[in-house]
Amino acid sequence: MDIILAGIIFLISYIFIMTEKINRAVIAMAGGVLLLLTGVYSVDEVFKNYIDWQTISLLFSMMVLISITEKTGLFSFIAVRFAQQVRGSPIPLFIGVSILTAVGSALLDNVTTVLILVPIILKITKQLSLPSFPYLLIIIFSSNIGGTATLIGDPPNIMIGQAVDHFTFLSFINHLAPVAVIMFILMLMIMLPLFRRTLRAQNSNMDELMRIDASSYLIKTPMLYQSIAVLTMTLTGFLLHAFLHIELTVIALSGAILLLLLTEKEMATENVFSRVEWVTLFFFIGLFTLVGGLESAGIIDELARAIILWTDGDFAVTAILILWISGLFSGIVDNIPFVAAMIPVVEELEGYGMVYLDPIWWSLALGACLGGNATLIGASANVVVAGLAEGDNQKLSFIRFMLYGVPFVILSLLVATVYIYIRYLIPYTNL
Repeated sequence: MDIILAGIIFLISYIFIMTEKINRAVIAMAGGVLLLLTGVYSVDEVFKNYIDWQTISLLFSMMVLISITEKTGLFSFIAVRFAQQVRGSPIPLFIGVSILTAVGSALLDNVTTVLILVPIILKITKQLSLPSFPYLLIIIFSSNIGGTATLIGDPPNIMIGQAVDHFTFLSFINHLAPVAVIMFILMLMIMLPLFRRTLRAQNSNMDELMRIDASSYLIKTPMLYQSIAVLTMTLTGFLLHAFLHIELTVIALSGAILLLLLTEKEMATENVFSRVEWVTLFFFIGLFTLVGGLESAGIIDELARAIILWTDGDFAVTAILILWISGLFSGIVDNIPFVAAMIPVVEELEGYGMVYLDPIWWSLALGACLGGNATLIGASANVVVAGLAEGDNQKLSFIRFMLYGVPFVILSLLVATVYIYIRYLIPYTNL
């Protein structure tokens, strides 16, 4: 009975989220409450097992840091200077933003990267009277592709890295960065022709942009220098967290609290909290509760275990099937809970005689990270971008995003299939 209830509630909630008739956070939370009322799980289970409070805390902390820093005019300064460097030309701006996003997502993490870059690009597109959709789309795609390349780039990679003792930071770069670079190049080759006609700025806007004194946007008070210092320390902490043995969430929380303390006289905490994207945070909470219902009812576990039965223990078929299942399923639900359910299943494969599991782990990582590009709720970064855009009155359409996301994910999985087969499966079968 729980399976039927969880499945129906999730499906109905997902349909309402897609139609965008009602606020998505309200729908997600309502679905979670229905799961509680129908007894699929208890309140304790939801708060202890299914809501990823580390992700929520990381998002909240970065929103606090960015809200305070934004008031100093720093992001407006960066936005104008960046646009002036490419002389307001939309195509170089498009390419530059995608590169910045991909590199930032690989070195930091994709959620932090989009939290920093999206407010900047929204300001630039407004200044140049450009459509924001192509830039937001490329930011999401680039963040998930860049996040695929490293251990800390995407939450699924962090989870897999923690599950497999012999995987290091360099392991992820060695095994996943090559295919991420290939996908990034393909993305630009596909997206540039698609949006070339719409990426045109008026000469008057470009001339006006070049005449702006970027430094005039900076509010040169102690809060500016405090914000830069704390934000720099926080980002440095992210880069060094593996060596410092401190969780990313702890580093982000420390930075947020420190900056709140330092800037209390210039910007009251109440004002900072009023600028936090609470709708996005509560949508995450609702999304975790919805997917938690699928987990509690055993739907995700059964799907994962069915993979083993379908492949009949064949190593090559198992690796490819996990790639596609994780890729397609991660487009429907957030990839974090799906990977959490899949990790013990992959570990169980050793009991079926599969001693060398590395290709299967890489298949899971590629599928989960690349598959997140399919929909606006496929990955954490997608949800954050959509929330920031909505907060700026530039709402991203769920259906419109899917029209680009789903075909691109299918292409990504095809490329990943060839990569997995050539790099791992052919050498393995020849042993």
